[in-house]
Amino acid sequence: MAKVLVLYQSSFGHMEQMAKAAADGARAGGAQVTIKRVPELMSEQDARKQGMKWDQDAPWGKPQELPDYDAIILGIPTRYGRMVGPMAHFWDQTVELWSSGKMVGKVGAVMSSTATQHGGQETTQFSGIVNLLHFGMIVVGLPYAFTEQMTLEEIVGGSPYGASTITGSKGQRQPSEKDLAGARYQGKRVAEIAAKLAA
Repeated sequence: MAKVLVLYQSSFGHMEQMAKAAADGARAGGAQVTIKRVPELMSEQDARKQGMKWDQDAPWGKPQELPDYDAIILGIPTRYGRMVGPMAHFWDQTVELWSSGKMVGKVGAVMSSTATQHGGQETTQFSGIVNLLHFGMIVVGLPYAFTEQMTLEEIVGGSPYGASTITGSKGQRQPSEKDLAGARYQGKRVAEIAAKLAA
């Protein structure tokens, strides 16, 4: 049974929902799943003052835990078209893992969220994918076999690089069922590929 870590950052709960959906998909793919979030860079007091959702089920992750898993799915919100600071800071602490090669051959995937349709979903995913490739990981995207990402009937996230969601400028849009289905699809695919590689 493959061990999958869903590691995310979520200021207002959107990526938290996507992470839980990806975890459901990975479980459906036969994996043992753990959900964690990267530590915030601001204090709890400051975060709450800004309206952030501090209380979430997932515990804080630690960089040294990453080699314990066969696959890692990253949930990365966008800040100005790039990876959010807490996630970047988390990966900045992994030099020993990079230099030791402990992540080589593991499976990785990236999900993202933005306020607008063109706010940097794909550039954020690429920032995560580049990290994964530097660690020698095998990247799994969201293929067009997941046809819901191609709809023109509603606003929807998703690209061949990974599942995503659009939050609205004030966080008013929650992930749609199609967004969550994309996360589940990608999570299941990650689990299945990780299991094949571990066999």
